[in-house]
Amino acid sequence: MRITRDMLLKIAADTVAERTTADPGILSAYMHGSLLGQAPLLGGTADIDLTFVYPDGEARREIVRLTDEVHLDIWRHPQSMYADGRTLREMAWEGSTLYHCKILYDPKHFLDFTQANVRGQFDRADTVMRRAQPWLETARRAWLRFNSRKVEANPATIGEYLQALEKTANAIACLRGPPMTTRRFLLDFPARAEAAGQPGLAVGLVGLLGGNELEVDTMRGWLLSWEAAYDAAEGDGDLHSHRKQYYLRAMAAMVAGDTPQAALWPLLRTWTKAVGMLGGTGAHTRAWMAACDQLDLLGEHFEAKLAGLDAYLDTVEELFEDWRRERGV
Repeated sequence: MRITRDMLLKIAADTVAERTTADPGILSAYMHGSLLGQAPLLGGTADIDLTFVYPDGEARREIVRLTDEVHLDIWRHPQSMYADGRTLREMAWEGSTLYHCKILYDPKHFLDFTQANVRGQFDRADTVMRRAQPWLETARRAWLRFNSRKVEANPATIGEYLQALEKTANAIACLRGPPMTTRRFLLDFPARAEAAGQPGLAVGLVGLLGGNELEVDTMRGWLLSWEAAYDAAEGDGDLHSHRKQYYLRAMAAMVAGDTPQAALWPLLRTWTKAVGMLGGTGAHTRAWMAACDQLDLLGEHFEAKLAGLDAYLDTVEELFEDWRRERGV
């Protein structure tokens, strides 16, 4: 089946129309994510991100398969999450999502008002820094925790390390836009680093992942082990079975394209989660550990990676200091 952006937009609109007709309790609905851009497909796959706002209840997520290539990623949010637009604009994910989202249903104009509040002063330098700074501080705290204990080679440790890298890179990204998502993380980061005046940070991030000299054939072999672990984990949310092709085909396309290293982030991030769910033992974990070993993420090599992270954080902290000084923040 040929999938186009227009087709995906129609599915989003039809889904909102069907659900709001069937459920009068829905206050508002909006679309967000990659479908707002002109190229939502990656490896021929895409998700359709929708959020429905209700008067009450708890936040929850629903993944709905449409085809192997396309699924709905739907969140249900209580109205209380949108009570203060001025606070939301200082929250990296929530504020950026509302700033950019396309409202598809809002008969009482509740979301229109909230979005207007979020957009007000969104790009002020002090507001930008309030979104970006917490990411950097969290990453530095993670590095301090690593240096206050004996580091063990397991999925939890590598997962914590990847989270530190994610928060550091997203701190930089938030100076010039929204946080970066998993599939496009290493595709989008070079432009964000360049916009921040530090293009070398993109190469440095790949280096902290151990991927600067990674060969394409190695990546292809890892995709097979990743798929086996993903299937065994039987996850929910990000690792839902309906999202498998969404990751796999995107990674395969990157490996076969001009930026094969870009596949390393979604591969390692989701693979680490999967083996963690499997208990960190068995054949799937051994395959994952072999990959981590080749990336120098285990043993004494990991100590070198932590030293590299320290230096990387120093550079980003200096970047932030310069950014604040230049803008009087």
